[in-house]
Amino acid sequence: MNFASIFWNVSPEIIKLGPISLRWYGLLFASTFVLGYIILSKIFRNEKKPQSDLEQLSIYVILGTVIGARLGHCLFYDPVYYLSHPIEIIKVWEGGLASHGAAIGIITAIYLLTKKQKDKSMLWILDRLVIVVALGGALIRLGNLFNSEIIGKASNVPWAFIFIRVDDIPRHPAQLYESIFYFISFFILYFVYLKTDKKTKQGYLFGLFLVLIFGFRFFVEFIKENQSPFEQNMFLNMGQLLSIPFVAAGLFFMFRKQKELIKKKK
Repeated sequence: MNFASIFWNVSPEIIKLGPISLRWYGLLFASTFVLGYIILSKIFRNEKKPQSDLEQLSIYVILGTVIGARLGHCLFYDPVYYLSHPIEIIKVWEGGLASHGAAIGIITAIYLLTKKQKDKSMLWILDRLVIVVALGGALIRLGNLFNSEIIGKASNVPWAFIFIRVDDIPRHPAQLYESIFYFISFFILYFVYLKTDKKTKQGYLFGLFLVLIFGFRFFVEFIKENQSPFEQNMFLNMGQLLSIPFVAAGLFFMFRKQKELIKKKK
């Protein structure tokens, strides 16, 4: 027995009343949108953008996140099963969300939104939205910790967690690693937005977000258990393969040369 390990047996449920239960994951997931709205509300006020635009943005982001994350999980990690049982795709309450799918869903939602909010470019919105998305990622990974899911590989590090609800093996608390790094990414992005002129270079903050989040995701996957059986014989798992194009896109947006300033529409 590894006496240095941390025994983790926290219930994923906060309270249960008959068939209804409040779970830590659900609370933290909902908190991402509440806190995100508060922070973006301040950003929109400072930049003299109408709050009605933010309310519309919030609806698009919520739908893009949930739909994209669910479809990403179903199609990236177990397409054969879900395409054979399509009704299972809509059962979001049973779990199964993918961050790469959420990213695609959010980008798609913002693209559709800019068809209505023509005074703001897609990159202008993404540069500000990714600040709170990083915070949301940190909270969601804490939810994964409470669920004892997305666990790390076996390890003898002193801070290893033994997830009692999974097995008796000391493991890397991979969810905690990701959560801490995403919190750090949130502060980095917010600092760059507030204290530098990088927000005037459209796409820079969006690119920095992609490099930070998916760059870290690529490396942390080496100490995480694979999420699907088909990944067992792969040199790079699905999470890593999906992260590579996101990092490449991030570097492009960070270091591309803007040939001309985008004129503001009257």
